[in-house]
Amino acid sequence: MSEAALARRNEGGSRSSIWRRLEENPFSWLLPVAILLGIFYLYPIFDVLRLAFTNASLRGGEEHYTFNSFVALIANPVLPDILWTTFIFTAGSVLGQQLFGLGIAVLVMRGERRRLYGMTALRTIVLIAWVIPGIANGLIWQMLFSEAPFGAMNSVLRMLHIAPVAWLSDPGIAMISAIISNVWRGTAFSMIVLYAALKVIDVTLYEAASVDGASGWQKFRYITLPQLRPAILVNSILITIATLNTFDAIISLTGGGPGRATEVLSLYTFNTVFRNLDLAGGSVLSLLMLLISLVLAVGYASFLPRREPNE
Repeated sequence: MSEAALARRNEGGSRSSIWRRLEENPFSWLLPVAILLGIFYLYPIFDVLRLAFTNASLRGGEEHYTFNSFVALIANPVLPDILWTTFIFTAGSVLGQQLFGLGIAVLVMRGERRRLYGMTALRTIVLIAWVIPGIANGLIWQMLFSEAPFGAMNSVLRMLHIAPVAWLSDPGIAMISAIISNVWRGTAFSMIVLYAALKVIDVTLYEAASVDGASGWQKFRYITLPQLRPAILVNSILITIATLNTFDAIISLTGGGPGRATEVLSLYTFNTVFRNLDLAGGSVLSLLMLLISLVLAVGYASFLPRREPNE
């Protein structure tokens, strides 16, 4: 064998051994992802943590480390109302998105099994709301809820000889309007997650239930819901965190008003930083949002089914 052929053979063998070592060590494949996550996720978190212990402001000036921002947050009389508003908005949005998402997913699945036309069009219509930006979503619903003569919702009520509703100017109704807007936008995501989970349920379970004489409600209660439990919990984690961070749709719909009836924690954080120019205070609020998200995520995850060690 010539020296050139021997060199190529040795080179090929060294390359195969390198690939073999990479396959045996998955951390080498995860390293680039870990670096990207560290740059775009971990670094901002650490920087926010640092800013929370300073007097940083968008006005500039000399920074020094202090606990004043944490003290101001604890003593802030507005914070309990902001947290309660956030809870109402988040709970209503998550419950509405889960219910409507599940309902549409079940409807689409039953339609597909019966080979009904229009199921693809229905999924597409639902997805349109999801791809609309939050600001545009708020503006669309602002026009629908408008109390002016061109407001679509009140125009329909007038046609039915029903008194117009103060959708955006009444503090109690404004929160309901904000929840309706957010549910309309976020239902598509829940529908996708639950539709995918419905697709993998073994149809023989339903066939066996039919043989036993189970009704449609009994099949849904004792087969569909238990099988969907992991998907529902994972979906709850995702849409809860997304709702906690929602402020664009609210700022374009109500601006947080009337008064502070719809000012959720994310919008309050935005106003603290970009209106009050308090970067340190906004950082403390961001850490509070992160803490709430982590606690809720851990709480949801505790209900996920555990696999047995021998499975």
